Amino acid sequence: MKTTSAFVAALTLSTALPAFAANCPIKVGVLHSLSGTMAISETTLKDTMEMLIDQQNAKGGVLGCELEAVVVDPASDWPLFAEKARELLTVQEVDVIFGNWTSVSRKSVLPVIEELNGLLFYPVQYEGEESSKNVFYTGAAPNQQAIPATDYFLEELGIEKFALLGTDYVYPRTTNNILEAYLQSKGIADSDIFVNYTPFGHSDWSKIVADVVALGADGKKVGVISTINGDANIGFYKELTAAGVSADDIPVVAFSVGEEELSGLDTSNLVGHLAAWNYFQSADTPANTEWIAAWKERMGAERVTNDPMEAHYIGFNMWVNAVTEAGSADVDAVRSAMYGQEFPNLTGGTAVMLPNHHLSKPVLIGEITAEGQFDIISQTAEVPGDAWTDFLPESAKLVSDWKELGCGMYNTETKTCVQTLSNY
Repeated sequence: MKTTSAFVAALTLSTALPAFAANCPIKVGVLHSLSGTMAISETTLKDTMEMLIDQQNAKGGVLGCELEAVVVDPASDWPLFAEKARELLTVQEVDVIFGNWTSVSRKSVLPVIEELNGLLFYPVQYEGEESSKNVFYTGAAPNQQAIPATDYFLEELGIEKFALLGTDYVYPRTTNNILEAYLQSKGIADSDIFVNYTPFGHSDWSKIVADVVALGADGKKVGVISTINGDANIGFYKELTAAGVSADDIPVVAFSVGEEELSGLDTSNLVGHLAAWNYFQSADTPANTEWIAAWKERMGAERVTNDPMEAHYIGFNMWVNAVTEAGSADVDAVRSAMYGQEFPNLTGGTAVMLPNHHLSKPVLIGEITAEGQFDIISQTAEVPGDAWTDFLPESAKLVSDWKELGCGMYNTETKTCVQTLSNY
C-alpha cells in the first residue's frame, strides 16, 4: 500500500508539470556578428537578446523551463551565417533563432532555416520582396520606411533631385529599384536620380560626395537617401563635414543609421540630417522610459537604444506569448500561434503580427541632434508591413498569407501560389 501511494503521488506530480518540461531548457539561438564590419550594429542586438532572456527567466522562464541563450559569431561573413545557423539547429538544437542584420546574411541563412524547419526572427528594416514561412520579419518593409521617408523629402522638404547611395548588396539595390520606380511615378525624371553603390567598409567618400554636391549645380534642391550600412557610415558623414555640406544644403535621410551608429561620431556637424525608423530612443512613453532604464542599468549609462532593439523586444515577447499559447516551442505550433499576436511597442502603440509574417508599425522621421539623439519630427499611426511592393510590376500582383492561403507568393491574377521568383 505504501509503494502504491508513492507511485500515485509521483504520477500526480508528473502530470502537474508542463508537458514540455522534459525538453528544458528552451534554447534561443542568437545569430549576430560580434566582429567584422557589421559588429558596430549587431553586437548591441546580441546584448539585447541576452537581456530579454534574463528578464524572462526572472519571471519564471517559459512553460516552466529556463531559457538558454546560445550565442554564435558569424563575423560579418555571409556564408558563415549559413554555417552558424546550421550549427544552431543541428548541433545546439535551438528552438528559435533571433538574428541577422544585412539582407545578404539573411538570404544566406534562408535555405538552411527552410530545409531544417527552423524559426528566424529578423529585426532589421529590409527591402521586402520575400516571404518565408520560417521567418518573422519584425523590422520595417519598404512601405514602413523607404516610401514614407521619400514622401517626406518630396512633400515637406521640396527635394527635386535624389542621390540614392547604398552599400553594394541586395537590400540597397532592391530598395533603390523600388524607390526609382516610386520617384518616377511621382514625376521625377531619370536624369534627376543619381544612384551609387560602394563595398562594405568603404572609406574614401570624397569623389562621391563631390558628385552629389555637383547635382545641385542647376539650382535644384538635392537630397540623399542613404542605404549605406555598417562602419562605412562613419567615413561618409565625416566627408560631408569636410566638404562643408550641412543638412540645410543637402539633407540626408538614412535607413541604417541609428543611435548606436551615431554614438561613434561627432554629431555636432550632422545636426538636421535625418533617419527614418519605427522607433527612436527619444520616444517619450512610460514603456520606453522603463526599457531605457533597464538597458542602461545593465549595460552602462553611455549605451543607447535603437530601432532593431525594439524589433527584437517585440518579436521576442510575441514568441514567448506564442510558445505559452501553443504549450510548446515546436516551430509549427508556434508559427500558428503567432498570427494575430499583439504586443505594445515602445512608442505608444500596439504591434500586431500579420498573416504575411510582418508587423504593423508606426513610421517615425527623426532629426539628428548635437547630443547624438534624434528629435522626432514626424510619426504615423501603425502601418501594416507589405511583403511585396506595389511599385515593381512582378511584385504588385503578389500577396503573402501564411495563415489562410499557406502561401508567401500568391499571384492574385492567376490565383496560384508561385514557388519561385527571380528576385526572391
